[in-house]
Amino acid sequence: MAGTDEDAVAAADDALYVLTAVLLTPAKFPSVLGDDFPEACAALGLPPSADGYGLVLGQDGGGARWTVVIDDASLVAVAVASWDCGMEYDLSPDERTVVTALPGWPLAVAVAAPGVPEPHDPGPEIADQPALCPPDTTVWGSAQRRLGADEIAMQWAQWRDQIDDAKFSVPDGGVEGDAGADGDTPAEAANAAGAGAGAGAGAGASKDPTGTRRSGHRGVRRVLAEARAYVDTPPPLGRVRSSFAPGEARTLRADGPGWSLVARTDDIAFVLLDDEPGEVLPVGRGPALPGLLEALDKMAVRPS
Repeated sequence: MAGTDEDAVAAADDALYVLTAVLLTPAKFPSVLGDDFPEACAALGLPPSADGYGLVLGQDGGGARWTVVIDDASLVAVAVASWDCGMEYDLSPDERTVVTALPGWPLAVAVAAPGVPEPHDPGPEIADQPALCPPDTTVWGSAQRRLGADEIAMQWAQWRDQIDDAKFSVPDGGVEGDAGADGDTPAEAANAAGAGAGAGAGAGASKDPTGTRRSGHRGVRRVLAEARAYVDTPPPLGRVRSSFAPGEARTLRADGPGWSLVARTDDIAFVLLDDEPGEVLPVGRGPALPGLLEALDKMAVRPS
């Protein structure tokens, strides 16, 4: 067992009250944990298995927090899909699928099991490692930047509707020239906080998503150049992901050292940077962005 001894696994399995579950696969993982799938796995001390994992978050009979890792990701996918549709689903993993039980929760969970003590970390007598805890999202950093990108991907229409295309001043030329506009007030991605799907919290929305880009933004140029490099030299698994979008479009998500990019293959892109706290920078299509997005979509990881 990775991460805990057999006593800890038995304690978690004995009477686990399941609160939520999330997928940890190359195509879908809690981005708050890392920029790619191997990094997210490393945050939990897990090897990056190509088949991925399911993370089952719950409490034992004494109220202690546990994260049970199973190798049956499809079971968790069915459970999450059912819950998202408002349907009941009794998630009871077979003990043969349990990889390990980790003390604590890696994500923020806003609910608790009824009839047991308040959520708390297991004691050292049954947990031989520090308890997992959610990344700090109270200050701007990589975790909050990724949560902000999650919010844009989930609420694309809301963000897109507040961007005035007339303010885009996209010159002719390559992708590097696509980050220019009239005005100099970037949008704020305010206080993104929360956890992955099903974990009971989400990233905050912008206070003012109508801000415009600054001409020739150096950070955006760097992001677009690094994203272009992904096409020629594939990055770690999960750095570029493609998911469904209305019509025939796809929603693209790409991450890299200090940056996140969210785009629709038939539309514009948004960039968030660690170096620019709270700012969301829109990128117009121009003559080159469509080709970049198409190339990224072809090499992206997709849900099975």
